[in-house]
Amino acid sequence: MAHNFVKSFVRTCNYLQDPVHVARFQKLCGVKGSFPAKATKPDGDLSEPGGAGLRKRAQQGACVGNGGPGESTAPHVNGIHGDNAAAGAGAVDADTARAKPLRRNSLTEDVGQEFLVHNKFLFYLFTFGTELGNEMFFIVFFPFVLWNVDPLVSRRLIIVWAWNLFVGQSTKDMVRWSRPASPPVVKVEVFYNSEYSMPSTHAMTGTAIPFCLFMLTYGRWQYPFLLGLGVALSWSVLVCVSRVYMGMHSVLEVITGFLYTLLILAFFQPTLDAIDRFYMSGHYAPLVIIATHVGFGFVAFSLDSWSTSRGDTAQALATGVGVALGTYFNYQLGLLADAPPSSLPLTVPRIGVGMVALSLLRFAIGVLVLLATRMLMKAVAIPFLCRVTGLPADNVRHARQHMRVELPYRYIVYSVVGFCCVSVVPLLFRMLNLA
Repeated sequence: MAHNFVKSFVRTCNYLQDPVHVARFQKLCGVKGSFPAKATKPDGDLSEPGGAGLRKRAQQGACVGNGGPGESTAPHVNGIHGDNAAAGAGAVDADTARAKPLRRNSLTEDVGQEFLVHNKFLFYLFTFGTELGNEMFFIVFFPFVLWNVDPLVSRRLIIVWAWNLFVGQSTKDMVRWSRPASPPVVKVEVFYNSEYSMPSTHAMTGTAIPFCLFMLTYGRWQYPFLLGLGVALSWSVLVCVSRVYMGMHSVLEVITGFLYTLLILAFFQPTLDAIDRFYMSGHYAPLVIIATHVGFGFVAFSLDSWSTSRGDTAQALATGVGVALGTYFNYQLGLLADAPPSSLPLTVPRIGVGMVALSLLRFAIGVLVLLATRMLMKAVAIPFLCRVTGLPADNVRHARQHMRVELPYRYIVYSVVGFCCVSVVPLLFRMLNLA
């Protein structure tokens, strides 16, 4: 009986991994590719042993589905080109537009293949959904919650986000599954196309953030249970489905990412309060924080040849270092801005013009400080590390493919940014009477 169950489970997994289902969903949502009549070997072919390596993945980026040889030579303009731009592909209706992926491939600089969009609403909806799992959203979301809503919730979200991303990206580099094959899949996005795909880390972060937010705020803030659960579930489903729409993940990879994150949250639920308290008041907290975050960064960098996923992992862990050290610093100096227990549960304040203006002013000033800090640290760190390691500083992209530059660069820059976000910027708000 157990043997039959295993066979049935494997068959189900193989079925859900089939890229045909991704292509069918894209077609249902109005996405149509412009593949050549004579297709070469599809990109992301799972039949090849080992899944990939840096060289293989880079080569795949230039194959069919990503603007490789034999495909239409469309102008390299990303995004939707307009209703009339699809005239060259035959007669189309007024709701059809020709489009290209919004961003180049982060590793190969590939611009991607042109495709037709027959449903613009779904295109924009799923583009928004996939952005909820991208770096830019976290850069905006975490500081806004920290400075304007609830510092405790924000820093605990960052703890979960950093470790969740580490687990997901590390699992990718151990499993080494390639992206869904194109054709038949249309690559609506190509930015992460050279990375491995199992599990979907977009699905993981798109599940971890809303459900952890619900877990942290329900009972601490006054709002209906079903409202919080509905928002978390809708957020998660939107991000997960968007990855299939983008042609970046199979159904199996998205489901695995979702379930994997629920398992991680089950671990954090009873331990997160203790972790946060240790970060604030533990006698050896700074040493433990640095040792764990940097140590696991070395683990992530040793799993595979260079890829952007390793940099993203180190960046998340580095941000976690900075935020945790900033939390310790604030607590030791009595600068922690957490709401006192006597004020719980918190009520959602009435939103007025003055409150919105103050929040936006804090956010604008804070982001400017973080961007300036990042720019300054980056300008100093990369040339310094190149000089120390003996690598030429005139080719930054090449230099950062070396662990001895990329790993310390990420930690130097983003730990400082995380520290500034939690400690320096709130202190600046107090000085400017904006707290």
